[in-house]
Amino acid sequence: MPFFDWITDPAIIASFVTLTVLEVVLGIDNIIFISVIVARLPEVEARRARQIGLALALVFRIALLSVLFALIGLTTPVVTLLRHGFSWRDLILLAGGLFLLVKATQEIHKDVEAVDEDGANLTKRAAGAFGAIVFQIVIIDVVFSIDSIVTAIGIAEQIGVMIAAVIVAVGIMYIAAGTVSAFIHRHPTARMLALAFLLMIGFALVADGFGFHIPRNYLYAAMAFSSAVEFLNVLARRNRQRNKT
Repeated sequence: MPFFDWITDPAIIASFVTLTVLEVVLGIDNIIFISVIVARLPEVEARRARQIGLALALVFRIALLSVLFALIGLTTPVVTLLRHGFSWRDLILLAGGLFLLVKATQEIHKDVEAVDEDGANLTKRAAGAFGAIVFQIVIIDVVFSIDSIVTAIGIAEQIGVMIAAVIVAVGIMYIAAGTVSAFIHRHPTARMLALAFLLMIGFALVADGFGFHIPRNYLYAAMAFSSAVEFLNVLARRNRQRNKT
């Protein structure tokens, strides 16, 4: 279909807007993960990690869309355990959920223990982990994108519309990731809250992998409420500091 027909067809415009909103909403998980995982890198390295990680993630998402019909087969059971059939999609969600649970638990442990480290050594170690962090960003983004891509099959018929929606959504994710990262860096309690979100998301992915779907609206409502409470705490601390001066 010619490009001009695309931008004048109400059905295509509606599917593009719907998919873009869907990708952005599902991208909340990615933004939280990226904001937490790059927090231990120097600012310049953190920005580069976000840029490279999201750029590679965009390439992977488009590649997944290019094999759209192959993705449909991901829902076909390939192995049966305890009378439950697991598809490739289930196994991917299980692996991604377990990864989030382990990663968030490790980060919470580091923050709770509050082990003092030499600043130079910490920076050197974080910079040395740059490649690993970029790799983790890409892998977890691909895991998060599975649901949205499979859902996209039933929303849009044109793969060009899907690719355009993904590009716009990743662009919004890139802009938001920097702001969220800076906020989490300035407010340690917000970082702990974000890690708690990752635990909750990881648990939901594992549940999905076992065939027990937790409506994402419940998760997002809990995240929104907790974020609002944290925002009030930040305002309260700021006002107390201002009154002291």
